[in-house]
Amino acid sequence: QVQLVESGGGLVQPGRSLRLSCVSSGFYEFGSFKAMAWYRQAPGKQRELVASIMRDGTTNYAGAAKGRFTIARDNTKNTVYLQMNSLKPEDTAVYYCAARYTSGTSSAYISVHDYDYWGQGTQVTVST
Repeated sequence: QVQLVESGGGLVQPGRSLRLSCVSSGFYEFGSFKAMAWYRQAPGKQRELVASIMRDGTTNYAGAAKGRFTIARDNTKNTVYLQMNSLKPEDTAVYYCAARYTSGTSSAYISVHDYDYWGQGTQVTVST
């Protein structure tokens, strides 16, 4: 069994920053995950990829996140981070952490179906 626990969400004004954290625990070593990712889901919308990071450190960002968000993983702390800068009201959503253990050949994993484990989510609200 694997548990992913997100933290760091909250209410923030437009233009400010937040850093989300996702800590992994359970059966698999954090370093064995082939990819980690952050997704988000706004009310009435589908869950969408924000950013992903492969075990070798290769990153991939969705268009809305490029230039503003940074994903990073710390294998010594079993943690993946999402640094979010210059936040906008349209960034308001529940943010989910995901982990892929299954082996594969892709250079990036984008679909929600590519990931084996999910956290419960943390709410991010950007508003005045």
